[in-house]
Amino acid sequence: MLDFPRWKIWLVVTTLILGVVFAIPTFLSESSYNRLPSILQAKVNLGLDLSGGSHILLEANPADIAKQRLENMETQVRTELRRGDSKIAIGDISRKDGRLSFMVRDPAQVDAAVERIRPLTQGAGLTGQRDFNVEVVDSSTVVLTPTQAGLDNAVDQAMDVAKEVIDRRINEMGTREPTIIRQGANRIVVQVPGLQDPGELKDLLGKTAKLEFKLVDYTADPAEVAQGRAPVGSEILPYPNNPTGVPVIAVKRQVMVSGEELTDAQQGFDQQNNQPVVNIRFNGAGGRKFGRVTSENVNRPFAIILDGTVLSAPNINEPILGGSAQISGNFTVKSADQLAIALRSGKLPVALTVVEERTVGPDLGADSIRKGIIACVIGTSAVLAFMLVTYGRFGVYANLALIVNIILIIAVMAMLNATLTLPGIAGFVLTIGAAVDANVLINERIREEQRRGRPIIQTIETGYREASRAIFDANITNVIAAALMFYFGSGPIKGFAVVLTIGIVTSVFTAVTVSRMLVSFWLRKRPTELVI
Repeated sequence: MLDFPRWKIWLVVTTLILGVVFAIPTFLSESSYNRLPSILQAKVNLGLDLSGGSHILLEANPADIAKQRLENMETQVRTELRRGDSKIAIGDISRKDGRLSFMVRDPAQVDAAVERIRPLTQGAGLTGQRDFNVEVVDSSTVVLTPTQAGLDNAVDQAMDVAKEVIDRRINEMGTREPTIIRQGANRIVVQVPGLQDPGELKDLLGKTAKLEFKLVDYTADPAEVAQGRAPVGSEILPYPNNPTGVPVIAVKRQVMVSGEELTDAQQGFDQQNNQPVVNIRFNGAGGRKFGRVTSENVNRPFAIILDGTVLSAPNINEPILGGSAQISGNFTVKSADQLAIALRSGKLPVALTVVEERTVGPDLGADSIRKGIIACVIGTSAVLAFMLVTYGRFGVYANLALIVNIILIIAVMAMLNATLTLPGIAGFVLTIGAAVDANVLINERIREEQRRGRPIIQTIETGYREASRAIFDANITNVIAAALMFYFGSGPIKGFAVVLTIGIVTSVFTAVTVSRMLVSFWLRKRPTELVI
């Protein structure tokens, strides 16, 4: 017991010093925190229920994803059947009843058409099914029917991508520590601490940000366009800011360049009229494509389309080379900046609608913090007093270990950049009790050995050794429970599990190692003094 190695002493002391260093930034003001070196800029962030903020629940419509899958498959089928020298002639492709169907003009080519189309289908996850079933009806009609397994897999993938896009968009806003989690098959929960006005967030997340550049069909009859009828190969799109006053416009269906070929988007100002615009830059392939199309269509208008609505339709006065372009559309500085963020972060694979929204005020969060601190202070004070009265000198060592435990919990949470929620405070208080349990086990075991008349040093060695087994066994079960809560839980449950796990590890360290080191220092000076 007296032989506490020097290396272990230094290891414990170093751990305690680092704990204090990394715990301090959490309690500094924002200005003092920003002046710290980057290596020390780690702190415990407050969750939505403590700092206030916005909670938004977004939902995707699986029917929209099913429609997109049909449109994409139709494009792939047309491209595949026209590929190479042996083209296969087909009639119009129908999307009636949620299926793709078309007639092969030459019955002798039906099998060849099926062989070309079948590789376009893919496995639906681990179900063993395909995302589309391909069959021949009436000897010359090929039908592609989407499977439920394929739709479920497509929804799952779309929601994963949507979650990543939302995360990028919120981080672009400069907001710290958002919580973005999936809920169910087609919902995403977004919580942004400190954001009291969710309007800007809703506007940003509500944009699918599907950007397209298409040529305007200048041959279309204005009277027909006004009535919603477009020539073959064109479509009618809303154009709210049309200078002619007609709220719709006819554009070619073929996309010149899409937003997927963007590399950057920034809010700026038009050099001629100083109006807010969005300056965009294409990648190499997109820049070459845009330059070629604008070179071939000088003195013709083209439409800039966002989420199916025409923002503007400027005239191509000269070829637009260099891979850069400008988007105008009666923007404000704020709306132009939001569009730039949406374009930089990528388009959402599916439109998301807000189905639930609530705001937690900072006053409510401050009240939660105050009550949480009161609970921690009362609980900790009662525990400290109990240990001191019950175990005397060993109670002092246990109390010192408990204080160190609290500092280490805060330090570890800060280093992990963890977010503290109200359930996390509950886990914090529970951890204090768990830490005391370990010290109680040790002290009671020492008392048992002392009543048996063993020598003091042997009494303490046996007490720590035997109690440590029970401590490790009990805390392993607690860690398993916390791990299950973290894996299966969400939001506040995960926060509780994280704090509980950190507290369990630090409490075992402080109870078994730190308090033992303090007792070792005392025994070196008074090896024959009565223990407890």
